[in-house]
Amino acid sequence: MPQIPEKIHELTVGQLSARSGAAVSALHFYESKGLISSRRTTGNQRRYHRDALRRVAFVRAAQRVGIPLATIREALAELPEERTPTRADWARLSEAWRSELDERIRQLSRLRDHLTDCIGCGCLSLDNCVLSNPDDVFGERRAGSRLMAEPATAPQPAPERHGDPDGCR
Repeated sequence: MPQIPEKIHELTVGQLSARSGAAVSALHFYESKGLISSRRTTGNQRRYHRDALRRVAFVRAAQRVGIPLATIREALAELPEERTPTRADWARLSEAWRSELDERIRQLSRLRDHLTDCIGCGCLSLDNCVLSNPDDVFGERRAGSRLMAEPATAPQPAPERHGDPDGCR
């Protein structure tokens, strides 16, 4: 991992990529989503403040545990501009995200536990399919895994076409 001298306060996109391990395209994506920011030189090149290294690490760590980018952006927006997220910031945010992650884990565990039943069935069309019809919520109304939206009104006939047989005028 290349070292950047302390006297350098701004990084090129290549330097930020090399130091953070994120691809240049990922850095551009993060910037387009408001997760990091840069300034432009007179030659229209991006320059990132050194705090972008910590922000990129923060984004990548949050992504690894399944936090959506929109949620990460909201968290970073709470920090003052050009301040790197600290250990205390991470602790505060991770505590706030814990219940969301716990719920996701519960849902994935339930899916894993019922996956064997579904594979054994193979058709996904049982009246009480645990994956496509959890808790048989719709079993009273219809069977099967496909839930069709019920039409609000009776379907209307297509308008008649006049003129040539292709419907062109």
